[in-house]
Amino acid sequence: MTDREPPRRRVPGPARPVRPGGGPRRPGPGARPVRRPATAPAKARTKGRTPRTFKLGSPRPRLRMVSLGLALIMLIFVVRLLQVQGVDASAYTAAAEKNRFLRHTLPAERGGITDRNGVEMAASVDAYEITADPTMFTFKAAKTDDAPEQAAQLLAPILDRDAGDIAKKLRTPRTRYVLLASRQTPQVWKQIKDLKATLAKRIVPHDEGPAGVNLLAGVLQEPSSKRVYPNGDLGAGILGWVNAEGKGAGGLESQLDKELAGKPGRITYAQSGGRQVPTAGSSEVPAVPGSDVELTIDRDIQWAAQKAITDQVRKSKADRGYVIVQDTRTGQVLAMANAPGFDPGDLSDADPEALGNAALQDAFEPGSTSKIMSMAAVLEEHAATPRTHVTVPNRLHRGDRLFADDVDHPTWNLTLNGVLAKSSNIGTILATGQLGRTQPQANKVLYSYLHKFGIGQPSGLGFPGETAGILAPASKWSTSQQYTIPFGQGLSLNAMQAASVYSTIANGGVRVEPTLVRGSKGPDGRFTPETKPKKTRVVSEKTAKTLAKMLDSVVDDEAGTGVAARIPGYRVAGKTGTANRVDPKTGRYSGYTSSFAGFAPSDKPRVTVYCAIQNPTKGSYFGGQICGPIYKQVMEFALKTLSVPPSGSKSSRLPVTFTPGD
Repeated sequence: MTDREPPRRRVPGPARPVRPGGGPRRPGPGARPVRRPATAPAKARTKGRTPRTFKLGSPRPRLRMVSLGLALIMLIFVVRLLQVQGVDASAYTAAAEKNRFLRHTLPAERGGITDRNGVEMAASVDAYEITADPTMFTFKAAKTDDAPEQAAQLLAPILDRDAGDIAKKLRTPRTRYVLLASRQTPQVWKQIKDLKATLAKRIVPHDEGPAGVNLLAGVLQEPSSKRVYPNGDLGAGILGWVNAEGKGAGGLESQLDKELAGKPGRITYAQSGGRQVPTAGSSEVPAVPGSDVELTIDRDIQWAAQKAITDQVRKSKADRGYVIVQDTRTGQVLAMANAPGFDPGDLSDADPEALGNAALQDAFEPGSTSKIMSMAAVLEEHAATPRTHVTVPNRLHRGDRLFADDVDHPTWNLTLNGVLAKSSNIGTILATGQLGRTQPQANKVLYSYLHKFGIGQPSGLGFPGETAGILAPASKWSTSQQYTIPFGQGLSLNAMQAASVYSTIANGGVRVEPTLVRGSKGPDGRFTPETKPKKTRVVSEKTAKTLAKMLDSVVDDEAGTGVAARIPGYRVAGKTGTANRVDPKTGRYSGYTSSFAGFAPSDKPRVTVYCAIQNPTKGSYFGGQICGPIYKQVMEFALKTLSVPPSGSKSSRLPVTFTPGD
């Protein structure tokens, strides 16, 4: 082993002074640069590779991108804010108010209906609309899934409604208002209110779950009104009724609905939990009440007529009957009674066939009461006089038929007055045959008078469902019609038209369109009379007075058919009628229409009464025997009610028969 010189140890030199700045000393001028050992990774050094250097990128582009992104986000927020607060502000406000505010219609108080003396026949009383807020019955509000069903079980017996229907309404989505029951009495709402108070007492404060929620908190009310009829079924056919929505559905309630209904208002108010917030304010447009309507009807006369016809229909076991009472001078209807009737305040038990106003809606063949029009034509055309002799055989062959009177008889020697007094069909055919040189000419003349009397056209009342009757043009009369129409078969009319014929004669030959309404009183209290009815001259005053004398004979003469209608102290003009009846169900003749028509006092007419009974099946069916007494009863009552003085003269006693050769 060779001796080797030990390695030299590096002796550190003197320490270099540290620069005051603490940093490395920069080389001075001319000094050699000092190489510093590379700081490359150890692995690179060991492999002899040249170390790589990394240069940091500039942060400015990144800052610009971040700033731009933030600016875009802020711009979007600003634009959206401007849209919400500026452009769509009203829409969002409306949407907010829709949820916060409730808007309801304020129903107008329906006008009343009175008789001619101001007596109430139809009126409106306080009532309530029972409503609910379905959102108060959701799980979120009620804390139970079956809140609608539980509430419905509580309300059903009070509202008299099906619990299932109520629950279905309480589950109506996307609404805060449903109507549970309309026009309920104050007593009904009081029951609900008391039940809500009882449930509220059972709630323990701060309770959670179903026990802590009033199930009826969402049941509310709105003031309304309910239609009532103080006199029950009296005048029901005239008045009609109001349906569940508060609209007129029959009679004058329907015809005058717009005038009676008024104009509804509206109210808007803030609500919370289904209750109005008193401090949030509200806006209201008040409702305008409907007008009060005054009828021409006299309630007392209406009662007398309705009682008389109801009793007789029941006694005769008839299908129905009607009585019309009319002021002959003005055309105003004083009574219009139907039997059977109905209660307009409660239609649940009403007979569907009794609804409506049969006196205006039934078309029937009048029979002998229409002979007065044939006589009017004969007198006005100077074809005969009351004393003209008419020989009436037991049978008369005309066209394709053999005609007869209501009783078999030997040949009658009657005057024209006697033809009317004894109600001879054959005599009427013979008399009207003198209206023209040929039968078609006579038919044409008779048709013109029937038309002027108002047959085959509306009466002028404008009543809902009123029939105009049937009167074919003379050119279309069949072979039999040209002989049956003169005595009241082969044409049809309603009871009002029949009464109007007699009022026309009583009024000196001038037809005044009938009226049911005298006028109306608006919300301002001012009374507006109804427009004056149309007047038409039908026959001369002389002819009308002659016809009145002839009608006297029907009642006053012992040979007449209307003796049952006599009224002590008054001269009575009247005419009986017994017609074959067309059954409306089969369209064939079945049974009879019994009638009586006339006016009194016949010397100074004031009141017309017409009575008809359809299909009497028990006792007599002759008009003079079953309608004559009704005529007398109603006429007597009307004359006393109107304070009409007794007649100041006696009947003229026109002859009924003649002696051949005289």
